[in-house]
Amino acid sequence: MNQEIERKFFLSVYPQALLDSGALKLAGRETIEQTYLALTETEEIRIRRLASADGGPAHYTHTYKRGHGLSRGEAEYEISEEIYKQLLEGSGRLPLIKTRTKVQDAAGRLLEIDDYHQFNLKTVEVEFASVEEAEGFAAPDWFGEEVGSQQEYRNKTLWREVQGIGD
Repeated sequence: MNQEIERKFFLSVYPQALLDSGALKLAGRETIEQTYLALTETEEIRIRRLASADGGPAHYTHTYKRGHGLSRGEAEYEISEEIYKQLLEGSGRLPLIKTRTKVQDAAGRLLEIDDYHQFNLKTVEVEFASVEEAEGFAAPDWFGEEVGSQQEYRNKTLWREVQGIGD
């Protein structure tokens, strides 16, 4: 199982000025529809539909994650549209929808900006190759408060709100 090592920050303003100035380079944009099939405090199983903003075909994933915090185990693989639709229908749940904009900073680091459709919320995530790299990362001034460890900003918490269910 792969390890996902990431930090997540609140974003009060979309960094359009940084894109316009060239300080950030647009690397892609997609709409993500995310639905959880099973959740516990330390494990989650989810499905996603990822639709590129350039009009290309959507693709679908099934993901298992274990743990919480800075580093988590993750197994993700592609599934067919048919399987995605069967699992979504079978769940009877609504997806959490977000637009993900991937940008590259001057150092070449990929940043993922998520704009949540059902909430007035924008976050930015940064993935790392090691815990040491993550701990040594100095967030730029345009990042807001770090929220990765705050329950209310976790995708599974937001998804539960979309369903009208609490923890």
